[in-house]
Order: sequence, then structure tokens, then C-alpha cells
Amino acid sequence: MWPLYAAGFTTAFGAHGIAANLGADSADAVTSLLVLGGLLALYDGAEVLLKPLFGTIADRIGARPVLLGGLVAFAVASALYALADSPGWLWAARLGQGAAASAFSPAASALVARMNPAAKRGRAFGSYGFYKSVGYTLGPLLGGALVWAGGLRLLFTVLAVLGAAVAVWALIAVPVVPPLPRARQTVLDLARRLTDPVFLVPTAALAGATAALSVGVGFLPVSGAVAGLGAVATGAAVSVLAACAAVVQPRAGRALDAGRLTVRGGLSAGLLLAAAGLGCAMLPGLAGVLLGAALIGVGTGLITPLGFAALAASTPPERLGQTMGAAELGRELGDAGGPLLVAGVAAAATLTYGYGVLAVLLACGPVVAVALLRRRG
Repeated sequence: MWPLYAAGFTTAFGAHGIAANLGADSADAVTSLLVLGGLLALYDGAEVLLKPLFGTIADRIGARPVLLGGLVAFAVASALYALADSPGWLWAARLGQGAAASAFSPAASALVARMNPAAKRGRAFGSYGFYKSVGYTLGPLLGGALVWAGGLRLLFTVLAVLGAAVAVWALIAVPVVPPLPRARQTVLDLARRLTDPVFLVPTAALAGATAALSVGVGFLPVSGAVAGLGAVATGAAVSVLAACAAVVQPRAGRALDAGRLTVRGGLSAGLLLAAAGLGCAMLPGLAGVLLGAALIGVGTGLITPLGFAALAASTPPERLGQTMGAAELGRELGDAGGPLLVAGVAAAATLTYGYGVLAVLLACGPVVAVALLRRRG
């Protein structure tokens, strides 16, 4: 399992480590905010388009080859800019990293599910989410230190070495998990499975959690600055959010496996906690920022392992890659949609109203989920 945790860390560290430092040390390539936005969107755009495709390929040929190929491609894409150091190669490297992460991220999730019995999947996904959260937390910090020490090329060099090392580790340690025989699936069969409440409810909860997380990371520092807080205080608030999410995930997974927590109860509680965190973010001052960060972190930490464990439990083993890829697509849409929604409302009114709108949507989630599951029943 450790190479799979390392793969989760790699995609998170690569995404946030570069994103947080692109504007600071690449003036020759990032000539405007529009260019910066395009570079940031390349990574997520590739993931939105390619994760379902690579998830389906993992079901067809096996998740392990897709995992290894994705990690090698990530290392190669990172090495492109480290060696070339030109604006054009920066675009190519960022696109290649996103495409590579689209391959090894759903493959790693599918392997977590295949390599663990149903009674231990909560703990496994909790640990996997923990190390991804560590990557998200350390990415801006370590990335900033590397950029300070040797520029953006040093950061890309470290990512190339990291991707190659994890690929070798996975080649040695991850066992061969052969693809399972699959019954013929029509487009209608796929549509029915992806619109079934047992898929929609966990995926929508994961999307909501990711939306709250992205809004917290992106906009809580803005609220702190408006309240007169310094960069250290607002940075500490974002660290609180990431730390709470990282600490809660393994505990939530163990509670699910032990029967102390149900999927429906945990997802509902997570959405309500995240909504409460956004409500606290509406309060002025340091207290509102810290409370908001802590509650959003706890809420997302509850939802992430439970959502993936529920998806793994309700999916035929031979279709795990496809399901994980589609669920990751839902998360990416939440990652982009949450900040866009809050920013749009804030532009029309204020940031406080933006937090409030997203909080209401998340709070309505448990009601909608219960209605869907009852209708299916």
C-alpha cells in the first residue's frame, strides 16, 4: 500500500507545489493573470477530460500498468521543463503532468479498493486521503522553499525524481492485480450505473467537499486580509484546514470499518460541518477564519474516505477503475465549480454572500441524498 500512498502524495504535491509558485518565479512565462490562469487550468483541465478514460483503460488492461505508466509520464513531463527551461516547455510540462496524473490517480484508487477487503476499505481510503492531504499541505511550503533555493527548474527536477522513484517503488512492491472478466456494457448500461443514486450520492458529496476545500484554501486568506490579518495568520488558517482534513480521514475510515459510523450518516455530517464552516467564514475577524477552516477541514476529512469506500462497495470489481475515474471527475468539477460560484456571487454582492450561498447548497445535500435513496428503494 505504501507506493499507492506515495502516488497520492505525488499528484497532490505536484498540483499545489507548482500552482502556488508559478506566479512568483516565472515572470518570463507568466506575463499576465490570463496566462497564469491558463497554466493553472491546464493541469485540472487534463484531469477532467482524461480521468474517466484512464479509469476505463485500467479496468481493461489492469490498474498496475496504468499506475506505472502514469508515474513514468509524470517524471518525463516534469523533466521537460527542468531541462529546457523555456516558456513553451512550461506549458507542455504542465499539460503532461495533468495528463499523467489523470492516469495514475484513478489507477491508485482502484488498486486501494482491489487490494483491500471490504471490511478494511474505510481505513485504506482514509490513509490514502491522509497522504494526499499531506501533499496538498506541504506542496506550497516545500515548493516555495525549492523555488527560493533554485528556481522553478529545481522544483520540476524534484518532481521528476519523485515521480521516477515512486514508479520504481511501485514496480517492485505493488503486486500484479490482473483485470477481471467483464460482461459487455452498452452506453445505456453505463449511463444507468452513473445515474444510480448509489453512485450519484457519494460522488456529489465528494464534489461538495472538494468545492468547500477549494473555497476555503482560496478565499479564507482574502477574508483574513480584509479583517486586517497578516500573511502569517492567514497562512496558518489554511494550514489548520489541511491539517484537520488529514487527521480526520484515517479516523473516519476506521470508524466506518468498525461499524461506529455509517456512510449515509458520515456523508451527511460531513456536508453539514462543511456548511457550518462556510457559515463561520462569514463572521469577521480571526475567529471566523479559524473556525471556518477547522470545520471545513473536518467535514471534508469525513466525506473523502467514506465516499470512496461507498463507491468501491457498490461497484462491480471489474469496473472499479471506471467508477473511480468518474468519481474523480466529479471532484474536479467541484474543485472548479465551488470557487467559480463563490467568486460570481462575491462579484455581484460580497464574499460573505458567496460563502452563504455555497453553505446553503451543501446543507441541502443530505436532504437531497435521502430523497434520492428513498426513491431508489
